[in-house]
Amino acid sequence: MAPLAQDWTYAEWSAVYNALSFGIAGMGSATIFFWLQLPNVTKNYRTALTITGIVTLIATYHYFRIFNSWVAAFNVGLGVNGAYEVTVSGTPFNDAYRYVDWLLTVPLLLVELILVMKLPAKETVCLAWTLGIASAVTVALGYPGEIQDDLSVRWFWWACAMVPFVYVVGTLVVGLGAATAKQPEGVVDLVSAARYLTVVSWLTYPFVYIVKNIGLAGSTATMYEQIGYSAADVTAKAVFGVLIWAIANAKSRLEEEGKLRA
Repeated sequence: MAPLAQDWTYAEWSAVYNALSFGIAGMGSATIFFWLQLPNVTKNYRTALTITGIVTLIATYHYFRIFNSWVAAFNVGLGVNGAYEVTVSGTPFNDAYRYVDWLLTVPLLLVELILVMKLPAKETVCLAWTLGIASAVTVALGYPGEIQDDLSVRWFWWACAMVPFVYVVGTLVVGLGAATAKQPEGVVDLVSAARYLTVVSWLTYPFVYIVKNIGLAGSTATMYEQIGYSAADVTAKAVFGVLIWAIANAKSRLEEEGKLRA
């Protein structure tokens, strides 16, 4: 991983500190909520909701590791003028935790959406495998560029990762359109919202990735990168998970009322 810049201000350091703390709180509380809601949905949707909780649990763990690594990478104290000063400690900041997290959670995010839609078994298996593999390949291709300072290398790996990325986004926007239309009344809008929230949150990542490619550098670039990724993660996992719960809850209610075949 590339060494941290030396020119940190306390405001920049604390902005990342608070963003990572927000990630821990958001993911952790979401995990508790999802698993407490398991008895309130029918068995057809418990797997999807369980996976939702697993995703946010994995993210909570990795955000703890990222947070601790961030704190260890700096020395923060009062300077001679009475203001807080931030210096790099020499301990490397291990941002690879973020990519390990994505490699595990991004495929699961797509699987939980497919499961809660309750598509025909053959279509469910096919979509889960193709979208899961494509999303994992996207993450794997992005990492070699993330740890480089050479802009040409970063652009190369960004372009490679965009190939499977475009396939996944295209499937969410277009490929699942017909399946969404077949969802029960009162659930269609929730499924559409989950699809498009995934697309919007996903589109954040490639733009954050190229922050360092478009002129920003040093501590400012790292600050925007860490805050951007943290905001996108909370949206893509915790907020998206709430929509998965809402879909599961609505479908469970319809099943109990006899308006949806179990």
